[in-house]
Amino acid sequence: MADPAAIAGAAPAGQPALVELVDLARHFDVSKPLLNRLLEGGHRQTLRAVDGVSFRIPRGQTFSLVGESGCGKSTVARCVVRLYTPSRGRVLFAGVDIASFTSRAAMKPFRRRLQMIFQDPYASLNPRWRVDSIIAEPLRAHRIERDPARLRERVAELLRQVKLDPKDGAKYPHEFSGGQRQRISIARALASNPEFLVCDEPTSALDVSVQAQILNLMKDLQRELGLTYLFISHNLAVVYHVSDWVGVMYLGRLVEWADKRTLFGLPRHPYTRMLLDTIPDLEMSGRQRAPVAGEVPNPIDPPAGCAFHPRCPHAKDRCRAEPPLPLATPEGATVACHAVEEGRLPAEERTIDAPAGG
Repeated sequence: MADPAAIAGAAPAGQPALVELVDLARHFDVSKPLLNRLLEGGHRQTLRAVDGVSFRIPRGQTFSLVGESGCGKSTVARCVVRLYTPSRGRVLFAGVDIASFTSRAAMKPFRRRLQMIFQDPYASLNPRWRVDSIIAEPLRAHRIERDPARLRERVAELLRQVKLDPKDGAKYPHEFSGGQRQRISIARALASNPEFLVCDEPTSALDVSVQAQILNLMKDLQRELGLTYLFISHNLAVVYHVSDWVGVMYLGRLVEWADKRTLFGLPRHPYTRMLLDTIPDLEMSGRQRAPVAGEVPNPIDPPAGCAFHPRCPHAKDRCRAEPPLPLATPEGATVACHAVEEGRLPAEERTIDAPAGG
């Protein structure tokens, strides 16, 4: 389990956390059927998609998770909204451990307070429903509004809030572009007046120009409504634009997390540095760059010790044998790296202008 002192470093002192994850894990049984194992002599196999993630999100702020595909970002998101039941750990929402709930009835009072925006706006909307019915569904499900006239008024208000015309409510999803569909998804998520939104790569399926519009809309809504975001993305430019706090995931674990300016300006973990080296150097500074090399190991059979050591240029014997624990740094980051702990890898100062495309 992560050090509580290190977890506390993921939110500024004096700012209460709306959401807190403590040693969150989600494992999947990916074994072959029992008969196959008996005949072929195999054994049970477990995929540790998330394996001990801890962080805090202050109210009204955005915490982003970044990393390569398959690192566990989306699994964290689905555990937070209870689409997946965590294998262990706690998910504290306003101080209540919603991961411990064992029934839909226990979770129901919290459903309206946290919502999710999905990655694919083409798959997340029912093609057989008109837009006004899609947006009104949370209002009906949570019994927020029953009067038909006031229901129509609230749907129109939500459409205006996401910069769509109330008349669009009479249309079907296939009549809209990808960006407009994502606006409809945001309106649906806002219908229950949530405090917390989990955004699972909400712009990755959109054109770059449309991405900027959606991100600006989300930031405006956060300011107006006091929303708290967990933002999942692999796009560092997007993360820089929307985040207050950033966590870097690798093979189911957080390897570094800090406030945005510290992580982009003074990265410590070798994996964070490799990710940031993929950003084009528009200043042409001439600084040596080490793009991400190698491939993510098999998560069913991860390396011993630090999972990143097969790709790390600073790996030593300790890295191959002992998993690193989170360590708070003088710069205000939290890093899980033996090289940083031993002083072999000092902070690397970088320019912190917005990455290209941000």
